[in-house]
Amino acid sequence: MPLEADKVTALVSNSSQGGVVVFTGNVRDRTKGKKVLRLEYQAYQPMAISEMEKIRQKVLAQWPQSQIAIHHRVGTLQIGEAAVIIAVSTPHRAQAFKACELAIDTLKEQVPIWKKEIFEDGEVWVAAHP
Repeated sequence: MPLEADKVTALVSNSSQGGVVVFTGNVRDRTKGKKVLRLEYQAYQPMAISEMEKIRQKVLAQWPQSQIAIHHRVGTLQIGEAAVIIAVSTPHRAQAFKACELAIDTLKEQVPIWKKEIFEDGEVWVAAHP
């Protein structure tokens, strides 16, 4: 099911939050100069959900007045589709930017989601964690 930024943003928006930052990671059409046809995401879902909850708790511990929603797709995604959307709201914008950056960086490092890139001339699993 496609992700919708407006719906994810609505989960964290309210009148006490002055800053709302939304990160959307979309499927791009090129990687290292090669044309990408589509991506396939797989996840160990129970652990992925648990790890995303840990990220949420980490953000809330650092910015107690924040609200955060993290949604990531699995399955086959076409060029231009959203693979991940993270929305964070805080009383002030600087906190929201920092919290959102922490969330996406931690997700990329720790959450067990794997990506396969499909090219015109083959496919490759991309190392999820640097």
